[in-house]
Amino acid sequence: MDWDNARIFLAIYRVGTLRGAAEHLEIDQATVGRRLAALEKSLGARLFLRTPGGYVPTPAGELAATAASQMEQGAEQLQRQMQGIDERLCGVVRLAATDITARHFLLPALKRLRESHPTIKVVLTTSTQLSNLTKREADIAVRTVRPDAPDLITRHLKRLHKGMYASKAYVKKRGRPESGSGLKGHDVVIYPYSISPNKSEQICGESIVHANVAMEVSTGLVMYDCLQAGFGIGELPIHVGDAASGLVRIWPERATPYDMWLVLHSDLNRTARVRAVADAIIAAYEAYEPHPA
Repeated sequence: MDWDNARIFLAIYRVGTLRGAAEHLEIDQATVGRRLAALEKSLGARLFLRTPGGYVPTPAGELAATAASQMEQGAEQLQRQMQGIDERLCGVVRLAATDITARHFLLPALKRLRESHPTIKVVLTTSTQLSNLTKREADIAVRTVRPDAPDLITRHLKRLHKGMYASKAYVKKRGRPESGSGLKGHDVVIYPYSISPNKSEQICGESIVHANVAMEVSTGLVMYDCLQAGFGIGELPIHVGDAASGLVRIWPERATPYDMWLVLHSDLNRTARVRAVADAIIAAYEAYEPHPA
C-alpha cells in the first residue's frame, strides 16, 4: 500500500467526504478522488460505498483502515525520532496551551526566547482541547491535567490557585453572596460541563445550585472579559484576577489549587529547538512567585 494514497484514504475514512479530506490535507478534491481510485485499483477492492450522506467504508475498507493506521503510526514515530536527533536551534516548534496561560506566562517567555534564538519559530495554538502530542498536533503542551501516556514526558511547573471574582460594579449593585447559600440571588459565569465538569457545578468550592447562570464560556480570557463586564461571579486564576483593577475578589480566604504541567513527547526531548522552548517556559514558571493561598 502506497503511503501517500493510504494517507488520503485515512482522511476520507475519518471525515467521510472527498471535500472534507481535501480541506484537511490542503490539496484539491480531484487529487483526493484520483488517489482513492488508484488505491482501490491497486488493492482490487472497493473501499467505500458512495452514499448521499458521504463515504461509508466497506468491510475491505475497515481492514484497510487498520493497516493504514499502523503505517501512519510508523511514519509519525520516524518523524519524531528524526526530530529527536536534530541539534539545530532553528525551525518550527508547535506549542499548545489555553489562551489565559499563553497571555500571562508563555508570551513573555517566548519573547525572551526570540531575543536569544530568532531562528526558532513557534506555532502557538490556544484551545481548551487537549492536543494530541503522539499525532504531532503539538510538540509541547502546557496543561492543567497530567497525562498518563507512557510515551510522554511531564514536568510539574507550578501549583497555582483560583479565586472567586466579580466586577466592582456588580458587587456595588448586587452585594456579596452569603457563604453556604449556593450563591442564591446571584448571577454566575461558568465553563460548560464538556470542558470542566467540576466547575459547572461550583465556584471555589461553593455550590451554584441556587445561582442564575448568566453565561457559559469556553476560554479563560472570555471568562475574564465577562467578569469585567459585570455579567456575574466567576472563577479566575489569582494572578489574573488580583491584577485586574476592575475586579473584586469574593471571599479571599477561599482558593482552589491547580497544577500546571509541561508535556512533550519522549522522542522530541533531545531536539534542540524543542528543548529551548521547554526551558524558556520552565524558567517563566520558576520565576513566578504565587500569591499566598
